[in-house]
Amino acid sequence: MFTFDADQRVRSWNEAAERLTGIAADDVVGRPCWDVLCAHDEDGGVVCHAGCSFHRLLCERWPVSPSTLVIKTATGPRRVQVPMVALPDRELFAALLLEPGAAAEPARRADAGEPVPRLTGRQTTVLEMLADGKTARSIAAELHLSEMTVRNHIRAILREFGCNSQLTAVAKARRVGLV
Repeated sequence: MFTFDADQRVRSWNEAAERLTGIAADDVVGRPCWDVLCAHDEDGGVVCHAGCSFHRLLCERWPVSPSTLVIKTATGPRRVQVPMVALPDRELFAALLLEPGAAAEPARRADAGEPVPRLTGRQTTVLEMLADGKTARSIAAELHLSEMTVRNHIRAILREFGCNSQLTAVAKARRVGLV
């Protein structure tokens, strides 16, 4: 586990994080979290950067779904699960670095062999509407939600599927039988 502040600076780095990354706390504390992790998604898209979406959501007290990221370690890139949470101190956030499989893995669909992401009911509805070709604006109007709320649902869906585009998320959802 490690904690970081509103300025994205690492405040603490525990022994488990040291073991997993091979990077000592003395080399990490005080540095920007994005500079330490250099994380990208499994498709190679940059995730960690100044003002990243995870940090913005945490600062605004939005829930952040656990993500599978590829981080920098002393021995090279490593795939990890990263759940994050805002701590009661409104200026501090915590993240876990877990081996894949250490966290609860999504259920697997036997015939597809792919993980079936766990979505909320509203996320499933939004995903179905995206699969029907609807835009965020039209989904917002139909569900009587703000467009920002719909976009937040879409971001959560993309994270759950580990995708960078709505089209890819819909394709994966079709493969695992969600839509």
